[in-house]
Amino acid sequence: MNEIAEELYIKRCIQLIEERLSWGPGRNWVNYDFEKLSSAIEEKIHVILSVTTLKRIWGKVKYNHSPTLTTLNTLAKFLDFEDWRSFTNTIKNTDNLTPALSDGKGDEGTLEQTEVVEEKLAEPKRKQRLTIPVSLISGVLLLSATLIFFSAKKDTSANQIDSSKYQFKADKIISEGVPNSVVFTYDASAAKTDSIYIIQTWDIRRQTLVSKNNTRHSAIYYYPGFFRTKLIIDGTVVKTHDLQITSNGWLCLAEKEPVPLYFNKEEYQKNDRIEIDKDILKKYNLSLNPDPPGIRFFNQRDLGDLMNDNFIFETTLKNEFSAGSNACQYVEVLIQCKDDIIIIPLAAKACAGDIRLYAAGKELKSKEADLSGFGANLNEWTTIRVETKNKKMNFIVNNMLAASFVFPNDPSGIVGVQYRFNGIGAVRNTWFENKSGRVVMD
Repeated sequence: MNEIAEELYIKRCIQLIEERLSWGPGRNWVNYDFEKLSSAIEEKIHVILSVTTLKRIWGKVKYNHSPTLTTLNTLAKFLDFEDWRSFTNTIKNTDNLTPALSDGKGDEGTLEQTEVVEEKLAEPKRKQRLTIPVSLISGVLLLSATLIFFSAKKDTSANQIDSSKYQFKADKIISEGVPNSVVFTYDASAAKTDSIYIIQTWDIRRQTLVSKNNTRHSAIYYYPGFFRTKLIIDGTVVKTHDLQITSNGWLCLAEKEPVPLYFNKEEYQKNDRIEIDKDILKKYNLSLNPDPPGIRFFNQRDLGDLMNDNFIFETTLKNEFSAGSNACQYVEVLIQCKDDIIIIPLAAKACAGDIRLYAAGKELKSKEADLSGFGANLNEWTTIRVETKNKKMNFIVNNMLAASFVFPNDPSGIVGVQYRFNGIGAVRNTWFENKSGRVVMD
C-alpha cells in the first residue's frame, strides 16, 4: 500500500472513531479524551494503545513515521473489523475509493465528502447462495456446537486465576504533593505466565511489565489524582489498590511532556485568588502566541463523605486572554471523583456552539443541545454553581440555569477540583457543601 493511500485510510479510520464516540472533532480533544479512548480500546479488545500513540495518530504530537501494523490492527478491531486489511478492503468497496487509492492520487476531500453509514461497513459482502441438504447442515451445526462447548469448558478451567494467591499494594514516598514516587509491593510468584503487569493509572503509559520473581516496582506520578491501580496476570485483573495523589493545597502547572512545569506557590497564591498571569509566563519563557500553553490548577485531597449525588459546588473564575488562537477562551472545570468525573465547559459567548458537558455518564453536546448558557464574558469574573440532589444536577452560570439532568452512573466520592485554561487564568471563592457542612478549597 502506498503512503498516500495509507494516509487516506487512516484519516477515514479517525473519522469513523470520532463519529462512534460522538465527542466532537478530534482537533478539539484534550488529554482527557485520549485517556478515555485508550481505556475504551483496552476495555473492548484488551489491547493497550498509549495516550502518546493516539495523539500521534490524531496529529497532536509530531511524529515522522507511519503507525505500526499492530496499532492499525487495534484501531480496526475497535471499529469491529477483523484487522487493518479487512478495514481497508471494506472501505475501498463501500466508500467507492478504489480509483483514488489504487493510483495514490486521491485527496482528503474524497474521504471527507463520502457519506457512509457505519452499520453498512459491518455488513458482510453478499455471496452466491448454495443449496445444501438440511440434514447435512444440522449435522455440521451439532458437531460444531459440541466442539465449541467442550473447547470453551476446557479453556475456562485452564484460564481461571485464583486471585487469593496474589498480593498487591501501593505506598507513597511522601504524603502530599507532586511529583510523588510510589512503591508497589506485589507477590505474583503463583503465576503460570510471564505476562504480569502493573497498571498505575488510567494512563496506559504507566503500564509496566514486571517479573514474577520480583516483589517491588517504583514509579513517579507527576499529576494529582485518584487512581485505581491494578495487578494483571495474563490479562486478568487479580488485585486492585486505590491510590490518591494529593496536591498539597492549590497546585498550578503548565502542561509539558514528559514532565510538567510547576509554578511556585508564592507566584500564584494571591490574597483573594489563585492566578497565573502574563508576568509569570514571561518569567518562565512561556509565550501566549501563536499557541498559549495549557495551564492547569488542581486542588485534590481527602474530602470525607462528599459524594457526587448530593452536593453543592461553587467557584468563580476568569480568563482575560482572548487573542490569537484563544479567541474562544475555552475553559473547563473538572470535579474529580473516585470512579467518575464531571466536566463543565465555559467559552466566550460567540463560541458556545462547540462545547460539551459531561457528568457521571451523561453527556450533552452543543451540536445537539442548547448549551448557550455556558457562554460568558470571561474577561470578567464568572461564577459556576452546581446543585445536586439525588443525582439530579443543576448547572448555574452567573445565576442563570444553563443545564439540568439526572446522571446515570452510580454515586462516587468527590476527591477534588481541576481547572483547564489556555495561557492565563484566575480562580477564587471555591467551595463544596453537603449535609456535613461546607469545605472551602484553600
